[in-house]
Amino acid sequence: MRMSQSPTQTVSLGSILTRYGIVLSFIILLVTLAIISPNFLSPNNLFNVLRQVSINGVLAVGMTFVILTAGIDLSIGAILALSGAVAASLVTGSAPINPVLAVLAGTATGMACGALNGVLIARFAVPAFVVTLGMLSVARGATLLYSGGRPVANLSGEFRWLGQGVVAGIPVPVILFAIVFAIAAFVLRYTVYGRRIYAVGGNPKSARTSGINPARIVFSVYVIMGALAGLAGVMLTARTTAALPQAGLGYELDAIAAVVIGGTSLTGGVGRIGYTLIGVLMIGVISNGLDLLGVSSYYQQIIKGSIIILSVMIDRSRSRHS
Repeated sequence: MRMSQSPTQTVSLGSILTRYGIVLSFIILLVTLAIISPNFLSPNNLFNVLRQVSINGVLAVGMTFVILTAGIDLSIGAILALSGAVAASLVTGSAPINPVLAVLAGTATGMACGALNGVLIARFAVPAFVVTLGMLSVARGATLLYSGGRPVANLSGEFRWLGQGVVAGIPVPVILFAIVFAIAAFVLRYTVYGRRIYAVGGNPKSARTSGINPARIVFSVYVIMGALAGLAGVMLTARTTAALPQAGLGYELDAIAAVVIGGTSLTGGVGRIGYTLIGVLMIGVISNGLDLLGVSSYYQQIIKGSIIILSVMIDRSRSRHS
Protein backbone atom coordinates (compact mmCIF):
# COMPACT_ATOMS: atom_id res chain seq x y z
CA MET A 1 0.00 0.00 0.00
CA ARG A 2 1.45 3.41 -1.03
CA MET A 3 1.94 5.93 1.71
CA SER A 4 1.06 9.48 0.70
CA GLN A 5 3.27 12.33 1.81
CA SER A 6 1.67 14.39 4.54
CA PRO A 7 0.94 18.08 3.91
CA THR A 8 3.12 18.94 6.89
CA GLN A 9 6.11 17.26 5.30
CA THR A 10 5.51 19.02 1.98
CA VAL A 11 5.21 22.43 3.55
CA SER A 12 8.29 21.79 5.66
CA LEU A 13 10.38 20.83 2.64
CA GLY A 14 9.14 23.84 0.67
CA SER A 15 9.88 26.20 3.53
CA ILE A 16 13.39 24.78 3.88
CA LEU A 17 14.09 25.27 0.18
CA THR A 18 12.67 28.79 0.30
CA ARG A 19 14.70 29.71 3.35
CA TYR A 20 17.99 27.99 2.55
CA GLY A 21 17.88 27.50 -1.21
CA ILE A 22 20.42 30.27 -1.83
CA VAL A 23 22.83 28.68 0.67
CA LEU A 24 22.50 25.25 -0.95
CA SER A 25 22.99 26.78 -4.40
CA PHE A 26 26.14 28.53 -3.22
CA ILE A 27 27.57 25.33 -1.77
CA ILE A 28 26.82 23.43 -4.99
CA LEU A 29 28.50 26.20 -6.99
CA LEU A 30 31.63 26.04 -4.83
CA VAL A 31 31.89 22.26 -5.07
CA THR A 32 31.34 22.32 -8.84
CA LEU A 33 34.03 24.95 -9.46
CA ALA A 34 36.44 23.16 -7.13
CA ILE A 35 36.04 20.00 -9.20
CA ILE A 36 36.23 21.71 -12.58
CA SER A 37 39.10 24.05 -11.73
CA PRO A 38 41.67 22.81 -9.16
CA ASN A 39 43.09 26.34 -8.82
CA PHE A 40 39.78 27.69 -7.59
CA LEU A 41 40.35 26.80 -3.93
CA SER A 42 43.91 28.10 -3.78
CA PRO A 43 44.36 30.74 -1.03
CA ASN A 44 45.59 33.34 -3.53
CA ASN A 45 42.52 32.88 -5.71
CA LEU A 46 40.09 32.99 -2.80
CA PHE A 47 41.63 36.23 -1.50
CA ASN A 48 41.44 37.59 -5.03
CA VAL A 49 37.71 36.79 -5.11
CA LEU A 50 37.16 38.55 -1.77
CA ARG A 51 39.11 41.60 -2.94
CA GLN A 52 37.10 41.74 -6.17
CA VAL A 53 33.69 41.45 -4.49
CA SER A 54 34.40 43.99 -1.74
CA ILE A 55 33.36 47.01 -3.82
CA ASN A 56 30.20 45.37 -5.13
CA GLY A 57 29.56 44.18 -1.59
CA VAL A 58 29.57 47.72 -0.22
CA LEU A 59 27.19 48.81 -2.99
CA ALA A 60 24.94 45.78 -2.43
CA VAL A 61 24.61 46.59 1.27
CA GLY A 62 23.27 50.02 0.40
CA MET A 63 21.06 48.58 -2.34
CA THR A 64 19.55 46.18 0.20
CA PHE A 65 18.35 49.15 2.26
CA VAL A 66 16.85 50.74 -0.85
CA ILE A 67 15.14 47.63 -2.20
CA LEU A 68 13.71 46.78 1.23
CA THR A 69 11.69 50.00 0.88
CA ALA A 70 10.53 48.85 -2.60
CA GLY A 71 12.90 51.33 -4.25
CA ILE A 72 15.73 51.10 -6.76
CA ASP A 73 18.87 53.11 -7.47
CA LEU A 74 20.33 53.10 -10.97
CA SER A 75 22.74 55.97 -10.33
CA ILE A 76 25.27 54.35 -8.00
CA GLY A 77 27.84 53.56 -10.71
CA ALA A 78 27.97 57.20 -11.80
CA ILE A 79 27.98 58.45 -8.18
CA LEU A 80 30.87 56.08 -7.52
CA ALA A 81 32.85 57.62 -10.39
CA LEU A 82 32.16 61.20 -9.26
CA SER A 83 33.08 60.45 -5.64
CA GLY A 84 36.29 58.72 -6.71
CA ALA A 85 37.29 61.69 -8.85
CA VAL A 86 36.67 64.13 -5.99
CA ALA A 87 38.68 62.06 -3.52
CA ALA A 88 41.52 61.45 -5.99
CA SER A 89 41.87 65.15 -6.81
CA LEU A 90 42.59 65.84 -3.14
CA VAL A 91 45.48 63.39 -2.83
CA THR A 92 47.41 64.29 -5.98
CA GLY A 93 50.08 66.86 -6.67
CA SER A 94 52.91 68.05 -4.49
CA ALA A 95 50.77 68.73 -1.40
CA PRO A 96 48.15 66.01 -1.02
CA ILE A 97 45.81 66.32 1.96
CA ASN A 98 45.33 63.70 4.64
CA PRO A 99 43.82 60.58 2.98
CA VAL A 100 41.20 60.35 5.74
CA LEU A 101 39.87 63.76 4.70
CA ALA A 102 39.86 62.64 1.07
CA VAL A 103 37.83 59.56 2.02
CA LEU A 104 35.37 61.75 3.92
CA ALA A 105 35.11 64.12 0.95
CA GLY A 106 34.41 61.26 -1.47
CA THR A 107 31.84 59.76 0.88
CA ALA A 108 30.20 63.15 1.41
CA THR A 109 29.97 63.64 -2.35
CA GLY A 110 28.10 60.38 -2.68
CA MET A 111 25.91 61.24 0.29
CA ALA A 112 24.94 64.56 -1.30
CA CYS A 113 23.90 62.82 -4.52
CA GLY A 114 21.93 60.26 -2.52
CA ALA A 115 20.23 63.04 -0.55
CA LEU A 116 19.10 64.71 -3.78
CA ASN A 117 17.70 61.38 -4.97
CA GLY A 118 15.95 60.95 -1.64
CA VAL A 119 14.35 64.39 -1.65
CA LEU A 120 12.92 63.97 -5.14
CA ILE A 121 11.64 60.46 -4.39
CA ALA A 122 10.35 60.92 -0.85
CA ARG A 123 9.24 64.57 -0.85
CA PHE A 124 8.00 65.01 -4.42
CA ALA A 125 6.93 61.40 -5.06
CA VAL A 126 8.86 61.11 -8.32
CA PRO A 127 9.37 57.41 -9.22
CA ALA A 128 12.75 56.12 -8.07
CA PHE A 129 13.47 54.67 -11.50
CA VAL A 130 13.12 58.10 -13.14
CA VAL A 131 15.03 60.03 -10.47
CA THR A 132 18.00 57.69 -10.29
CA LEU A 133 18.16 57.29 -14.05
CA GLY A 134 18.41 61.07 -14.28
CA MET A 135 21.02 61.18 -11.53
CA LEU A 136 23.03 58.59 -13.46
CA SER A 137 23.35 61.05 -16.34
CA VAL A 138 23.93 64.07 -14.09
CA ALA A 139 26.66 62.41 -12.01
CA ARG A 140 28.39 60.97 -15.07
CA GLY A 141 28.42 64.38 -16.74
CA ALA A 142 29.65 66.02 -13.55
CA THR A 143 32.50 63.50 -13.39
CA LEU A 144 33.58 64.35 -16.93
CA LEU A 145 33.45 68.08 -16.19
CA TYR A 146 35.31 67.76 -12.90
CA SER A 147 38.09 65.58 -14.30
CA GLY A 148 38.19 67.17 -17.74
CA GLY A 149 37.48 63.75 -19.20
CA ARG A 150 40.91 62.51 -18.09
CA PRO A 151 41.98 60.04 -15.39
CA VAL A 152 43.06 61.56 -12.08
CA ALA A 153 46.31 59.75 -11.28
CA ASN A 154 49.48 60.16 -9.18
CA LEU A 155 47.69 59.31 -5.97
CA SER A 156 49.55 59.39 -2.66
CA GLY A 157 50.84 56.10 -1.26
CA GLU A 158 48.72 56.41 1.87
CA PHE A 159 45.58 56.73 -0.23
CA ARG A 160 46.49 53.77 -2.46
CA TRP A 161 46.87 51.68 0.69
CA LEU A 162 43.08 51.77 1.11
CA GLY A 163 42.72 49.70 -2.05
CA GLN A 164 45.95 47.73 -2.13
CA GLY A 165 47.06 47.40 1.50
CA VAL A 166 46.95 44.31 3.68
CA VAL A 167 46.36 43.99 7.44
CA ALA A 168 47.22 40.67 9.08
CA GLY A 169 47.09 39.02 5.67
CA ILE A 170 43.63 40.41 4.88
CA PRO A 171 43.21 42.98 2.06
CA VAL A 172 42.06 46.38 3.34
CA PRO A 173 39.04 46.53 0.95
CA VAL A 174 37.80 43.24 2.43
CA ILE A 175 38.12 44.69 5.93
CA LEU A 176 36.17 47.80 4.91
CA PHE A 177 33.43 45.66 3.38
CA ALA A 178 33.27 43.51 6.52
CA ILE A 179 32.86 46.61 8.70
CA VAL A 180 30.10 48.01 6.47
CA PHE A 181 28.31 44.66 6.39
CA ALA A 182 28.52 44.18 10.17
CA ILE A 183 27.08 47.64 10.86
CA ALA A 184 24.26 47.13 8.33
CA ALA A 185 23.42 43.69 9.73
CA PHE A 186 23.19 45.10 13.25
CA VAL A 187 21.04 48.05 12.16
CA LEU A 188 18.56 45.96 10.21
CA ARG A 189 18.25 43.24 12.81
CA TYR A 190 18.47 44.97 16.17
CA THR A 191 17.40 48.61 15.82
CA VAL A 192 14.07 50.40 15.64
CA TYR A 193 15.25 52.08 12.45
CA GLY A 194 15.83 48.69 10.83
CA ARG A 195 12.35 47.50 11.74
CA ARG A 196 10.88 50.69 10.31
CA ILE A 197 12.63 50.05 6.98
CA TYR A 198 10.93 46.66 6.77
CA ALA A 199 7.59 48.19 7.82
CA VAL A 200 7.72 50.93 5.18
CA GLY A 201 8.68 48.46 2.48
CA GLY A 202 6.00 45.99 3.50
CA ASN A 203 3.07 48.39 3.79
CA PRO A 204 3.62 52.18 3.82
CA LYS A 205 0.02 52.91 4.84
CA SER A 206 0.17 50.61 7.85
CA ALA A 207 3.56 52.03 8.76
CA ARG A 208 2.12 55.55 8.70
CA THR A 209 -0.77 54.57 10.99
CA SER A 210 1.83 53.12 13.37
CA GLY A 211 3.47 56.51 13.72
CA ILE A 212 6.26 55.98 11.19
CA ASN A 213 7.09 58.68 8.67
CA PRO A 214 7.60 56.71 5.41
CA ALA A 215 9.03 59.71 3.53
CA ARG A 216 11.74 60.17 6.15
CA ILE A 217 12.71 56.49 6.00
CA VAL A 218 12.78 56.48 2.19
CA PHE A 219 14.91 59.63 2.17
CA SER A 220 17.35 58.11 4.64
CA VAL A 221 17.97 54.90 2.70
CA TYR A 222 18.96 56.87 -0.41
CA VAL A 223 21.36 58.93 1.70
CA ILE A 224 22.88 55.67 2.99
CA MET A 225 23.08 54.33 -0.55
CA GLY A 226 24.81 57.48 -1.74
CA ALA A 227 27.31 57.43 1.11
CA LEU A 228 28.21 53.80 0.43
CA ALA A 229 28.52 54.52 -3.31
CA GLY A 230 30.94 57.31 -2.36
CA LEU A 231 32.95 54.95 -0.15
CA ALA A 232 33.00 52.35 -2.93
CA GLY A 233 34.29 55.02 -5.31
CA VAL A 234 37.15 55.77 -2.95
CA MET A 235 37.95 52.06 -2.64
CA LEU A 236 37.92 51.50 -6.40
CA THR A 237 40.08 54.57 -7.06
CA ALA A 238 42.62 53.47 -4.46
CA ARG A 239 42.73 49.95 -5.88
CA THR A 240 43.17 51.00 -9.52
CA THR A 241 45.52 53.90 -8.55
CA ALA A 242 43.53 56.35 -10.67
CA ALA A 243 40.04 57.85 -10.86
CA LEU A 244 38.64 57.01 -14.28
CA PRO A 245 35.73 59.06 -15.69
CA GLN A 246 34.13 55.85 -16.99
CA ALA A 247 34.50 54.00 -13.68
CA GLY A 248 31.47 52.21 -12.29
CA LEU A 249 29.79 51.37 -15.59
CA GLY A 250 27.30 48.56 -14.94
CA TYR A 251 28.05 48.40 -11.21
CA GLU A 252 24.43 49.11 -10.37
CA LEU A 253 23.40 45.92 -12.16
CA ASP A 254 25.82 43.77 -10.17
CA ALA A 255 24.59 45.31 -6.91
CA ILE A 256 20.94 44.78 -7.79
CA ALA A 257 21.71 41.23 -8.92
CA ALA A 258 23.42 40.43 -5.61
CA VAL A 259 20.45 41.70 -3.61
CA VAL A 260 17.84 39.93 -5.74
CA ILE A 261 19.82 36.67 -5.86
CA GLY A 262 20.00 36.91 -2.07
CA GLY A 263 16.21 36.79 -1.93
CA THR A 264 15.32 40.40 -1.11
CA SER A 265 11.96 41.08 -2.72
CA LEU A 266 11.73 43.89 -5.27
CA THR A 267 8.27 44.65 -3.84
CA GLY A 268 9.87 45.58 -0.53
CA GLY A 269 9.62 44.48 3.08
CA VAL A 270 11.22 41.05 2.67
CA GLY A 271 14.92 40.23 2.71
CA ARG A 272 17.95 39.43 4.82
CA ILE A 273 21.28 41.20 4.64
CA GLY A 274 23.08 37.91 5.28
CA TYR A 275 21.69 36.50 2.07
CA THR A 276 22.80 39.62 0.23
CA LEU A 277 26.32 38.66 1.31
CA ILE A 278 25.83 35.24 -0.26
CA GLY A 279 24.50 36.90 -3.41
CA VAL A 280 27.62 39.08 -3.58
CA LEU A 281 29.87 36.06 -3.14
CA MET A 282 27.93 34.07 -5.75
CA ILE A 283 28.41 36.76 -8.38
CA GLY A 284 32.10 37.02 -7.53
CA VAL A 285 32.60 33.26 -7.55
CA ILE A 286 30.75 32.88 -10.86
CA SER A 287 32.85 35.61 -12.49
CA ASN A 288 36.06 34.17 -11.07
CA GLY A 289 35.17 30.64 -12.08
CA LEU A 290 34.34 31.68 -15.62
CA ASP A 291 37.64 33.56 -15.82
CA LEU A 292 39.54 30.48 -14.67
CA LEU A 293 37.72 28.43 -17.31
CA GLY A 294 38.59 30.97 -20.00
CA VAL A 295 35.00 31.94 -20.75
CA SER A 296 34.68 35.17 -22.75
CA SER A 297 33.49 38.27 -20.89
CA TYR A 298 30.70 38.56 -23.46
CA TYR A 299 29.27 35.24 -22.36
CA GLN A 300 29.73 36.25 -18.74
CA GLN A 301 27.40 39.21 -19.27
CA ILE A 302 24.79 36.90 -20.78
CA ILE A 303 25.08 34.51 -17.86
CA LYS A 304 24.78 37.29 -15.28
CA GLY A 305 21.75 38.74 -17.03
CA SER A 306 20.11 35.31 -17.14
CA ILE A 307 20.73 34.85 -13.42
CA ILE A 308 19.05 38.19 -12.67
CA ILE A 309 16.00 37.28 -14.75
CA LEU A 310 15.75 33.86 -13.11
CA SER A 311 16.05 35.39 -9.64
CA VAL A 312 13.28 37.90 -10.35
CA MET A 313 11.05 35.10 -11.67
CA ILE A 314 11.64 33.13 -8.48
CA ASP A 315 10.88 36.23 -6.42
CA ARG A 316 7.60 36.81 -8.28
CA SER A 317 6.61 33.17 -7.86
CA ARG A 318 7.38 33.30 -4.15
CA SER A 319 5.34 36.50 -3.77
CA ARG A 320 2.29 34.96 -5.46
CA HIS A 321 2.34 31.91 -3.20
CA SER A 322 3.05 33.74 0.05
